[in-house]
Order: sequence, then C-alpha cells, then structure tokens
Amino acid sequence: MSNSAPFISAHGSGPDWQSVAQDCATQLKSAGPEHRLGFLYVTDHFSADLSDISNFFKDRIGVDHWVGTVGLGVCATSKEYFDEPAMVVMIIPAPDSAFRIFDNVSDSITAITDKHASWLSNILSPLTVVHGDPRNQNINDLIEKISSETEGFLVGGLTASQQNFFQLADDVSEGGLSGAMLALDEIPAQVGVTQGCSPIGSPHRITAADQNLLIELDGKPALEVFKEDVGEVLARDLQRAAGYIFVALPVSGSDTGDYLVRNLVGVDSETGVVAIGDHVTAGDQIMFCRRDHDSAITDMKRMLSDIKSRTEIGAIRGGLYFSCCARGPNQFGSDSEELKIISSELGDFPLVGFFANGEISNNRLYGYTGVLTVFL
Repeated sequence: MSNSAPFISAHGSGPDWQSVAQDCATQLKSAGPEHRLGFLYVTDHFSADLSDISNFFKDRIGVDHWVGTVGLGVCATSKEYFDEPAMVVMIIPAPDSAFRIFDNVSDSITAITDKHASWLSNILSPLTVVHGDPRNQNINDLIEKISSETEGFLVGGLTASQQNFFQLADDVSEGGLSGAMLALDEIPAQVGVTQGCSPIGSPHRITAADQNLLIELDGKPALEVFKEDVGEVLARDLQRAAGYIFVALPVSGSDTGDYLVRNLVGVDSETGVVAIGDHVTAGDQIMFCRRDHDSAITDMKRMLSDIKSRTEIGAIRGGLYFSCCARGPNQFGSDSEELKIISSELGDFPLVGFFANGEISNNRLYGYTGVLTVFL
C-alpha cells in the first residue's frame, strides 16, 4: 500500500441520516482515487437507512466498496455514540488488488474459497474484517471455517440491534457473515484483544456435563463449586449475579491465558446443575469470572502496551475497534472513557468501530471483550 495517502475518518450524530452523512462527507473531502475501501457503522436509529447511506457515500466521495454493520453504539477516535442516531466512517487507501469483498455467507464458505481461490493463493495471508448476524446458529462454525480455509486472521463483531440485523458488503444483507479480506502484505496490521471480566479462583476440570449443563466440576456438584467460588449470597440469587458473574472457558493452547466468556443461564438447587451459554464436554476446563471496572481498565492498558511494543512510534495509520455492547458507558463511564484510553496510550489516529453482540478475533467468537486492529 502506498504510504503517501492517509486513512481518513469521520463521525457525527443528528436526527436525520442525510444531514449527518453530509457532515461526514465534508470531513472526508480530501478523499482521492487511491481510497477504494470504506468502513461504515451506524447506530440502530439509522439501521433501516444503511443501504441509502452507503450509496450516498459511493456517489458523493467516489469510494466504491463499503463494509460495515449496525451497533447499539458506534465509536470513533476518543468518541462513543450510544442511544442516539449516529454514524462513523473511515476510508483507506488500498488498490483493488489488496482486498476482496464477500457477502452473506450463511451456511457454506465456498462462496469465499471458490470465488477468491486465485487471489488467496497469491497473497501472504488475509486479515478478514467480518460482521455477522447473531441469529445465525452456525456463526461459530463459519468463523472457524473461514479462518481455517483461508489461512487468515479474523477480526470483527456481530450486529447489535433492536430492529434490523443488517450487514454491509457493497450491498446490504442479513442472516450470515459479510466483510472484506485484506492482504496483509499490502495492508499490514496488528491486533489485540482485551477482556472485560476477570477470573474468580482457579480453573476447574469438568468431570460431568451434558451439552450446556455443568453437572460436576472436580468431581463435585457444579453448583457446590460455583458457591465456593462466588459466595453463597450470589449463588442463591442468579438474577443479582446476572450481568456480574460469568463463565470463562480457557482457550486451549493459548500462551497468554486467553479465555472465552459465556453467560450463566440458570442453576438447579435440587440437582446441583449449572446451565451456561455454550456447549462443553467432560475434560474441558472452566472458570467463573466477574465483570469488573478496574480490571477491565488494567487489561485494556495491557493490550495497548502490547500493541505499542509491536509498532514503531508514529506508525499507526488507522484502526478498527470492536467492543462488546456491555462495555463502553456500561463499564468504563459515560464520557467516552473506553475510547479515550486508546488515544491516551497510542495517540490519536483515524479509528472507527461499533459496540457488538459478540466480538471476533482470529477463529473465535468472544464476549465482553474489545478487539483492536491497527493498520501500519
């Protein structure tokens, strides 16, 4: 990629999409012919207008290819928009040879692997920016297959909406996964993941399970172990624990202690069974964890420090940030605190993203995390 042309971002809010898009287009006025790909994220209020908005930008600033989706909130450099009509936009300088768009992959990934086989064979490896419909029951499998079959690294998130679960990949669709594959040899990038929940106690071995039901942990009833870790009061009142206590599934082979956070669904005091939001098998490890403001800030700074150590000063040209919709003002504070931490640690650079219903990094679907991609 040419290093002469900049990444350019824009953002704004207002009651109608036309005036906000016009304002964003003005912020993008320095766009040139080298800007061939754009990212567009809108809040729920503009979800029904996503197609019209993308067409407006195609016509107005001359960028032909767009990917994006809908979030309960959207974000830009040092700025978060929640519960208000808003959009964030970023255009990047990339030749057509540096990316491929794919649309609405819902049950098979042959639309990617067959259509783009020649392109995939001629690049080093792809960074795939992906947006998905959370209602698709095959999302986890699709994420794993796209990563495996393309030998690529995925980043992105699942649409978060109370109305329309739309994804944008040149055209608007719903029901599957859509996005763009970027050739890392032409668009270099670094990725980091930060957790929003911290473990309580030590990992436990699942000794009996049935699909999403934890029956025994370490040879004892799962509920008994749960009470030992989180305390009798919270264990008795799942409604009180909801939104605060979760289950963490350690990622096998991770050298960073990575884990996937899943919700508690219910407990049965008579049988001692604990129901969780994912399927597990005997032999797996599991931890209980809590959602914690201070540890979330600490881990975010850890992630940003790690990214900083992997990049040269002033090398970051742009970024994408996908955070859980339970983070942002719900965990960090109402004055765009989560995004301000990124700027305070890495400096200001063009950045856009959204608050998702599940975050994607590499070949996994996370929860309660933030996934930051910086382009170099």
